[in-house]
Amino acid sequence: MSNHSTSASASRLRNHIASLQTMTRFVLATLALASGVYTYLGVRGLLDGSATLVFLGAIIYSVAVSVGIYGFWTYLIRFVPEMRDGVSRVALFGIMVIGSVMIIAMSSWLNAAALAGSAAVEQHLATTQQEYTADLDQAHSNALGALSLLPDIQRAQDRFARLAEDERASGALTGTSGSGSVVQLLTQMSAQMNELQATIEGSRERVQTLFEEGQLHLTAMRQLVSAAGPVEPRANEFAQETVALSGVIASLEQTSIAPSVVRAAQDLSMGFIAPVTSGADADLAGRQSTVMETVRASVAAQSAALSEAASEILAQPRVDERRFVPLSSAEAVLVYATSFLPSWAGAISIDLLPGVFVAVMAVVMAALRRHEDGLSDADRITAADMLRSIELHETLAAVRAARQPAAVPEPEPVPVETRPAVPASPSAPAASSENVTPLSLNERKRFEP
Repeated sequence: MSNHSTSASASRLRNHIASLQTMTRFVLATLALASGVYTYLGVRGLLDGSATLVFLGAIIYSVAVSVGIYGFWTYLIRFVPEMRDGVSRVALFGIMVIGSVMIIAMSSWLNAAALAGSAAVEQHLATTQQEYTADLDQAHSNALGALSLLPDIQRAQDRFARLAEDERASGALTGTSGSGSVVQLLTQMSAQMNELQATIEGSRERVQTLFEEGQLHLTAMRQLVSAAGPVEPRANEFAQETVALSGVIASLEQTSIAPSVVRAAQDLSMGFIAPVTSGADADLAGRQSTVMETVRASVAAQSAALSEAASEILAQPRVDERRFVPLSSAEAVLVYATSFLPSWAGAISIDLLPGVFVAVMAVVMAALRRHEDGLSDADRITAADMLRSIELHETLAAVRAARQPAAVPEPEPVPVETRPAVPASPSAPAASSENVTPLSLNERKRFEP
């Protein structure tokens, strides 16, 4: 590249830098002001107290943030491009990184709260509503778990009742019809199974009532999440609904009939009371005793099966008590940051975009120095510089001329023949022309009449 083109490139770069100074200040001021406004909106929701105190605190903090951001980037955009050695440049870039982290800590997260705070709080409410929905379903499932035992209990009750009827009608078990000891025992077991079935079915209505009440609270919570308007009043109403729903879930946990089923199943075998054989002869009494032992074994097996099934229901995880924790908009943005990455990116970009300008200016100044380092002194002088130099030279010459005194013209020498003769003093020696020092003009004037 010729020196002429290099000089022209360097000149254009300097002209561009000079022309962009005003725009650079305007951009920095605009970004700092925008960051301050969003910081004010974000910090206002964190302060407590009177409206005046909140306003003053928020406005002072936001002004401090704006001034700090503007000053920080102004210093860097002036100093970083001027650094020629690598150590100084790396040091300033390290300072820029530290300052950027501090800006994010004091401003960017508040900007994100202003941009997505309401949406983050709604996200928190929606997540909490889903958790309470799962808790209600789990509590309802636990409460209805014993209902799954109804088919087994119903079959056992029907079997005992059918055997009692067959024994009464035809003597299917003992070979002798009639209402004897076997019929009484089978009827007793059928009645116990029927009572257990009635107990389980009786809890169904209570469970259903509580579940419907919980559904109403969940519906109200969903409406509050998706409703329009300010989020803070909705969050307060949402908290009230969660308290009521927690009470419903606790009631469902206490309504579960599974513990009662376990105790009733154990009572079937432990509380088995066999009637005395009613046979008139020893043979019938023996057959009745044999059948009652068989019934005892059947009842023990049925009791073990019911106890095991009820224990599995009890082993299901219980619903832990949940407490709703309200979050401010700033806290919600931090907790659900991954759901609002675009808002975080915008909030951080407002504060750190001037860093791009610093990097651009550093690259441009480095290129400008490379262009100028290859130029001679004559190549670096532009026509404007030459004109200014000539004008300055003429000005200096005029000033120098004005400061010098006016030159006095020397008098013309007077011929010796025309000079007046001076009579010699008798006592004075004759002076030689070689020893006479001519008087200066000023001295002659003093002696002239």
